[in-house]
Amino acid sequence: MKLVILDRDGVINQDSDQFIKNTTEWKQIPGSLNAIARLNHAGYRVVIASNQSGIGRGLFDMGAVNAINEKMYRALAQVGGRIDALFYCPHAADANCECRKPKPGMFIDIAQRFNVDLGGVPAIGDSLRDLQAAAAAGAQPMLVLTGKGARTEAAGGLPNGTPVFKDLAEAVRNIVA
Repeated sequence: MKLVILDRDGVINQDSDQFIKNTTEWKQIPGSLNAIARLNHAGYRVVIASNQSGIGRGLFDMGAVNAINEKMYRALAQVGGRIDALFYCPHAADANCECRKPKPGMFIDIAQRFNVDLGGVPAIGDSLRDLQAAAAAGAQPMLVLTGKGARTEAAGGLPNGTPVFKDLAEAVRNIVA
């Protein structure tokens, strides 16, 4: 099975330090939805692994998350793309759960649910914790410079062998090539 794991905020859609709390705040990054469709058309299953600590912090509820994701799914369908599964951690950072990135819990869950070894599976994120979770699970971390990506690259400390791409579209061109 060909699989790609994506973070959501900062990779597919614009990110905000105040969180994406409703459908109005969800705005796609140019080219990201077409990039996902390109993965789908090349035979890849696309899965999202996203920290959503705003739930645990009481900033928004599951209804808001579901509405945001539904907006994303509809926009993807319009360009011929789809998300095969969405995994998220609803816990605040102080919960010390196993699913919140940089821990690999969501990635381990994805591997079990899809019955796949994550060795070499591209995992695209914009934050160090995205990359650390991917590396800890054996996936291939890839950094995009959208969202928090430029700050992440500037701060350094990326897992060894992490390629850096301008955005999701460039990363997908590299994966599909």
